Amino acid sequence: MVLTRIKAKVQLVVANQAKFIFKIGLTPNMISSIGLALAFFSALVYAHGHENLILAVFLLISSGYCDLMDGAVARIYGIATSFGSFLDSMLDRYADVMIYFGLIIGGLCSVTWGLTALAGSLLVSYSRARAEAVGVKMETIGVAERPERLLLIIIATLVEVFVNGAIEVAMIILTLTTNLTVLQRSAYTYKALRSV
Repeated sequence: MVLTRIKAKVQLVVANQAKFIFKIGLTPNMISSIGLALAFFSALVYAHGHENLILAVFLLISSGYCDLMDGAVARIYGIATSFGSFLDSMLDRYADVMIYFGLIIGGLCSVTWGLTALAGSLLVSYSRARAEAVGVKMETIGVAERPERLLLIIIATLVEVFVNGAIEVAMIILTLTTNLTVLQRSAYTYKALRSV
């Protein structure tokens, strides 16, 4: 929630980079695809365990940057489309799945906590999609939107370099916060629809 608000301000700061990226011929959909590829490579590095966590974090941050940049380019140049929004959301879900699987395969977290955190993460996005399908806006509702989840994984990875088990703790936190977010969104949607 907090990072979503910060994201809007950061998008103003990255306007110059967005203009440069557009000038070299990259469209928002292309940027989204590059972000997915970076997430895939990050997941591959995570799948090798503790071997190169700094590289995994760098790739994950780069993927997140693409996720920020595709929207910035679309808005600045007025080329945002419904399909682009759909594609971006779908690719984000694939990226999330790959990252969590990489963490699990690499033994950086248990299968149980990794999968429950992944399930919660997917349900956060699904609850927003279903609520907005019936006209209830959800962007700032809940404590574990995608930017917060990525930031927690990034921080936990950096701590994991020095302290084993940090990512496992992050998965437990994500399990709790994502499912809390789903409950928050469900309650908010119920109230919003009840008042209509």
